[in-house]
Amino acid sequence: MTHSRKILVTGADGFIGSHLTEALVRQGHDVKAFVLYNSFNTWGWLDQCAADIRGHFEVFSGDIRDPYGVRKAMEDCDRVLHLAALIAIPYSYHSPDTYVDTNIKGTLNVLQAARDLGVSKLVHTSTSEVYGTARYVPIDEKHPLQGQSPYSASKIGADQMALSFYRSFETPVSIIRPFNTYGPRQSARAIIPTVITQIASGKESIQLGSLHPTRDFNYIEDTVRGFIAMLESSNSIGEEINIGSNYEINIGDTVSMIAELMNRSVNIVSSDDRKRPEKSEVERLWADHSKAKNLLGWEPLYSGTEGLRKGLEKTIEWFTKPENLSRYKADLYNI
Repeated sequence: MTHSRKILVTGADGFIGSHLTEALVRQGHDVKAFVLYNSFNTWGWLDQCAADIRGHFEVFSGDIRDPYGVRKAMEDCDRVLHLAALIAIPYSYHSPDTYVDTNIKGTLNVLQAARDLGVSKLVHTSTSEVYGTARYVPIDEKHPLQGQSPYSASKIGADQMALSFYRSFETPVSIIRPFNTYGPRQSARAIIPTVITQIASGKESIQLGSLHPTRDFNYIEDTVRGFIAMLESSNSIGEEINIGSNYEINIGDTVSMIAELMNRSVNIVSSDDRKRPEKSEVERLWADHSKAKNLLGWEPLYSGTEGLRKGLEKTIEWFTKPENLSRYKADLYNI
């Protein structure tokens, strides 16, 4: 079966997916954006895409859980970037079944269609959460996988399904494993937007969960560059590859940095309802990105303390614009 060089992006309506769609269009690619069907006819964050992007990509409204729609969307595409997933950890505690349907069965639908249609490349999106609390640092791709939440367990299942198609059927699958991506458009369920939106809304006391866990934060531009490098490199087929900054910082120090950049002093109130169950909390994440450097030639542009500050400045600038801040409910705990 012959294909166009069209690229299908699932989850194109989300935080990372919308940025990735914009970047691909700007590079001149023919892009089909798979967005979640809804009766409001909204395309998620693609409704707010940049003026130079609007009208220059195709939209397919569907549901990753439906194999027929997934196959239909992929029929005229040669390459696939699969980002569609449920990612909120607290929501997975009370609604785990939908994580299995979306993350595992949804990925199976993508893999089966890619196999049947003979696509030339499929990049499947993993997460640093599959590693759980670091047993050693920095975390390389050989680190044990630990399902510490229903979300992370579903992503481990999806990753293994993807690898099984590579091993069983030689489906050209690559697995990208981004660490904690942040930037404009991110959901308020994540720590950095939670802090920025509460401070920007005038709160002097901000509600947070645990402050001691560490994270490896990656600015959205670096993550998008990682996806494109994975897509374009034949070295990535059959591989799991970390995309991370190789810089570790705890939540408390991250909050202090944000408050300093926003010229505000804040009082942090640690709220029990925002904390994960003790054994479910991922205490430490710190990425080894040497495999991405060796196989893809990828390195973070926003690295170390200065890189984080630079990325946070751009993120704060976007979130504090009234038209953007108004989209967030800073007074509610968003799971």
